Amino acid sequence: MLSKRVGIDLGTANTLVYVAGEGIVLDEPTVVAVTAEENRVVAVGHEAKDMLGRTPGNIVAMRPLKDGVIADYTITEAMLSYFIDKACGRSRFFKPEVMVCIPSGVTQVERRAVLDATMAAGAKIAYLIEEPLAAAIGAKIPIAQAAGHMIVDIGGGSTDAAVISLGGVVVHASVRVGGNKIDEAIAVFTKKKFNLLIGERTAEEIKIGIGNALFGKDDDEKEKTDDVSPKVRGPKKIEIRGRDSVSGLPRSIELTEEQMSEAIKPVLVDMIQAVKSVLEQTPPELASDIIDKGIVMSGGTSLLKNFDRLMTKMTGVPCHVAEDALLCVVRGTGVALENIELYKRSISRK
Repeated sequence: MLSKRVGIDLGTANTLVYVAGEGIVLDEPTVVAVTAEENRVVAVGHEAKDMLGRTPGNIVAMRPLKDGVIADYTITEAMLSYFIDKACGRSRFFKPEVMVCIPSGVTQVERRAVLDATMAAGAKIAYLIEEPLAAAIGAKIPIAQAAGHMIVDIGGGSTDAAVISLGGVVVHASVRVGGNKIDEAIAVFTKKKFNLLIGERTAEEIKIGIGNALFGKDDDEKEKTDDVSPKVRGPKKIEIRGRDSVSGLPRSIELTEEQMSEAIKPVLVDMIQAVKSVLEQTPPELASDIIDKGIVMSGGTSLLKNFDRLMTKMTGVPCHVAEDALLCVVRGTGVALENIELYKRSISRK
């Protein structure tokens, strides 16, 4: 084939690009910096992310996707065009075929917006695939079998839970709660408890550094069973800097793992609620398959420490994180793109 085939995992936090025959060629933050007056794109990806919260008045660094769907159409189109050019080369004679991932709970209008933006960005044909299905393919789950498999894809903007059997989605639920809501919860916590204002990037660093879904008694028990000679282990701490909301001056404080666990717990419970709602609607035969096989978790937010254990505790179903959880969706998109005939029932196109 003369035209390239490109799979895009268009995430709220990161965008990954897969080119058929080459593999994953791009992994960049979904951030765009534009000029305030002309709306001209200044930077995309890593370069734009470094500008978040640090721009002068004439430049705005923004995330064009919110909660897994397009919030700013023009900027998303410019960003898609940039990623397609980078993956295929600017001077291309044939337009590429592009497949984009979308959360399972999007409306028809939101689907149309993604298709239109992809076509306007330079695609010959645009395909859409739902994230849970792409994640299941990427996690090497044998979805074509007549058996129930449950996948939970937790990204930056949304949590998608789905039960898949015979290559199709049987039951699904999507909540617009993801890693970004955890960052917001951390920022709100530091403001309420310490009168300290922190930015989006600092909140993300705290989440990665000391974020823990389970803390306290449960965690201690796990430590003892894991280690023959239990070490005396105090809570992990991190020093953060921000602006004092009372005096307006810069200040630094110390945060512990326990405080973080308390701050993010309500957001994690919201995500698990989506998983519970899918389990409640699952036909009994498939439910018994899921108890045997367990729930597979994918997406960047599923890597949060002990999140799989919290989900196991709250649902009563064994959970485990997929290998290369961050890459499951884009790999699945690539496989679907290379085998369109096999998955055509689950793909919409333009």
